[in-house]
Amino acid sequence: MTERASGVQADVFDVAVVGGGVVGCAAFREFTLAGARCVLLERNADLIDGASKGNSGLLHTGFDAKPGSLEARCVRDGYRTYLEVRERLNLPLMATGAILAAWTQEERERLPAIVARAQANHVTDVRQISREELRELEPGVSDAAVGGILAPGESIIDPWSAPFAYALQGVLNGGVVRRSTEVLGGRLVDGIWRLSTSKGSLGARVVINCAGNFGDLVEAIARPSPFTIRPRKGQFVIFDKSAFGLVRGILLPVPNERTKGVVVSRTAYGNLIVGPTAEDQEDRTKATVDRKQLMNLIAQGVRMVPALAGHQVTATYAGLRPATLETKDYVIEALPGQRWITASGIRSTGLTAALGIAKHLRGLYEENFETLAPLGDPVWPRVQNLSEGGPRRAFQAGRAEIVCHCEGVTRDDIEEALCEPLSARSLGGLKRRTRCMMGRCQGFYCSRRVLQIVGERIPDFTLPADSQDAAA
Repeated sequence: MTERASGVQADVFDVAVVGGGVVGCAAFREFTLAGARCVLLERNADLIDGASKGNSGLLHTGFDAKPGSLEARCVRDGYRTYLEVRERLNLPLMATGAILAAWTQEERERLPAIVARAQANHVTDVRQISREELRELEPGVSDAAVGGILAPGESIIDPWSAPFAYALQGVLNGGVVRRSTEVLGGRLVDGIWRLSTSKGSLGARVVINCAGNFGDLVEAIARPSPFTIRPRKGQFVIFDKSAFGLVRGILLPVPNERTKGVVVSRTAYGNLIVGPTAEDQEDRTKATVDRKQLMNLIAQGVRMVPALAGHQVTATYAGLRPATLETKDYVIEALPGQRWITASGIRSTGLTAALGIAKHLRGLYEENFETLAPLGDPVWPRVQNLSEGGPRRAFQAGRAEIVCHCEGVTRDDIEEALCEPLSARSLGGLKRRTRCMMGRCQGFYCSRRVLQIVGERIPDFTLPADSQDAAA
């Protein structure tokens, strides 16, 4: 380990983070606050436009992670850090708890082992419950449930405001975000990476690969990639807000070796979601939905919560998780000779683990490259609340024009999302910052007005949005 060099080259960053998903945003924040001159490079027009845009919005304790795994450690650290910073960043938390329900005798016999795993992961409040207690805690659950596990620490969060807040804090403390900037290649010359991008070249002393579904392709810049990304598609159905009260929190399945299974859960936006599926595919960008799978999800949801049969599905979406063929654990390691750090294979737990992963990446950096000097008095921005659990402009006195009535989005909300320093640059990005066009009508009534406001502010706005941006 060496002390940081005093000389600074103007065109060379200390750290270049490749990938603007939740892990990349968290790493960008961590290294900027640690005093590094950091740049975040994202290939799409806006942040969290890849794997991170299509998740279930849950904050996990890691009770069911493999004990001793890197995933278990990062989930635990990320969960704790989110709780530490969320109030300063104005991030929501719905501390509902979760019930893992067993539907067969075979699944019920597996419950003690899951409780034992939770204990091994230092999540000590997890306990097995009877069928009767399950029904008392979640009256809407089907009588077919034969028992379960109560996990009080599981929570619901806003999956989009968190990574935006991480990136915004990085920018306000001196970091640089470059969107629509795809990394095409690079060469390590005299200890400096010269990265070739779709918007020219830049230099960095260390590169951190957080490229999600493109992680193995980016990794090939530094070495023959030892892992292969096979995107795993997860489809979701979103029930109307009238279904929100059918469950009190999160209803989890007994997981298997391949997937955590289908969840029924409230969302921070006042909906109820059912999903995801688990479908391996080759395409790294397109996450399409199909009627057969969606109908299967609806049927599964109704079997678990029968009253769902009386409520409408108002939206669907799909996301791609960057699964690796070689391992189920995270692929995170430093390559000192290549001045490179890898953070890949981070699937459904990435939203929770992101801040923990970022701390782990910083540890690898300081162990292998240089000691950082943290900022003394960093700026802490407070992002707009998007959750149903906190105050929102549309319901306050003196509000501006309501543009999206389904989701309660005002003109002020939209205009603020279009302002620098980290403004929306695509329709999907605007949706994820405001909830506009994401309600019952899916933009039928408000889209024209939204686009009028956008056109007044940003003439070169990226249109049209990806069809999978109509989520939650």
